[in-house]
This record gives sequence, structure tokens and C-alpha cells, in this order.
Amino acid sequence: MSRRRRAVRRAVPEDGKYHSVLVARLINKVMKWGQKSKAQKIVHGAFDVLAEKNPGVEPMAIVQRAIDNVKPRLEVKARRVGGATYQVPLEVPVDRQISLSIRWIVSLAAARKGIAMKDALANEISEAAQGQGSAIRKRDDMHRMAQANKAFAHFRW
Repeated sequence: MSRRRRAVRRAVPEDGKYHSVLVARLINKVMKWGQKSKAQKIVHGAFDVLAEKNPGVEPMAIVQRAIDNVKPRLEVKARRVGGATYQVPLEVPVDRQISLSIRWIVSLAAARKGIAMKDALANEISEAAQGQGSAIRKRDDMHRMAQANKAFAHFRW
């Protein structure tokens, strides 16, 4: 971590098709090796699959609900106090909540082997929007760990 000054966060330009910063962040997380057009095809294809599965419902609404469901409220961070390392529960800032939820959805979709990435991403998003699936399980594990270490909350600073 730099001791000189804070790193300045750059604004992510919104997506051209859906005019959403959230979609642009999702595309950037799917992107590998700088192949942005391929990542856009995957994400937009996943949105088309979501639109086919849920007629009459906007895909952006499904994605927003999925992100809101997966967002972690608490996380644990390691703190060294007197030679011992404690897992201290902390509240997660809003921007990190969104980043973690997008990261989990994309990584767990990529872990699904045997199906195309756009279909895997669409399945993961729809499961998260319904409140089930791997990403929800990951969030619950994180909350459970924070609850278990609630006794060390006084080490927060």
C-alpha cells in the first residue's frame, strides 16, 4: 500500500448498448487479455438469454436484483494484535460490495464447465436474482464467518 497518497479511482464509462456503468463493470470483469469485444458479446449474449427466459422482464432489472442479492454486508479482515492474528468483522463499503458481487458471479459462472460462458453467466445471474446459487452461498459463508468472529469486533480501527 502506498504511503504517499491515495490512488485516484477512475470513472468507468457506461456501456454503449445498455447505457449502464454496472454493465460496463461486468464486461470489464469478464474480459480477459484485453479482448473487450469478445467480453461484450458474452455479456450481451447472456442478457439476450435472460430476456428469452423471462419475457416481459427487463434484463437490466434482473442483473440489478442479482447484484443486490449477492452484495456482502460484512467481511472479515486479518488484524495483527500483540503477535496474534484475529479475523475482525468489518462493514463493506458500497463500491467494494458491488465489486465483490460482480467478481463472484463471473468467477462462479466461469467455473461451470461444459457450457458456453454466456449461458453460464445467464444461469448464475438468474439464480442470484432468485436468491439461490453459488454466489448467494458464498455471500452467506462470508456473513457466517463475520458472525463467528463478532467477539473480535473491538479490534476494529
